[in-house]
Amino acid sequence: MATTWQGCRISYKLNGAALDYNVYKTIHVSEFPIRAALVYPPLQQTFENQLLDYITQNTRLQTTDGASDLELTGEITGYNLSPQAVTEDAYASKTRLTISVRVKYTDNKTEGKNIDQTFSAYRDFDSSEMLTDVQDELCEQISKELVDLIFNATLGDW
Repeated sequence: MATTWQGCRISYKLNGAALDYNVYKTIHVSEFPIRAALVYPPLQQTFENQLLDYITQNTRLQTTDGASDLELTGEITGYNLSPQAVTEDAYASKTRLTISVRVKYTDNKTEGKNIDQTFSAYRDFDSSEMLTDVQDELCEQISKELVDLIFNATLGDW
């Protein structure tokens, strides 16, 4: 009677992460500089912190500054305001803040999994409010949505 052992592959799914931790151990997340025409300086730090925190909380990957199994690089390419919900007197009752982030995801272990994609998210606010009064909260909310979109498209392997 011959007995054969088959190797097992361990992978974990934490909040949508589909990673084989026998293969993937490290990730490098670069800075995401703002390359938009309109610049709100705190946005860069807000977005980068949320991205790193989300990866740390939802994977077992170690972040590195050097060579790594996975890489996330990119830039904030858009920070735009546009009028929405125009009323009968031709004034906008809402204003939309849209933030766009270009992400390059590089899988240094498996070919064909690289991504170069732009993600966008927005929030509307009442036009009677000053942007300076709602900007921090809107950037937090939009950054969270962008991080979810980026994670699902890259580490979530959807």
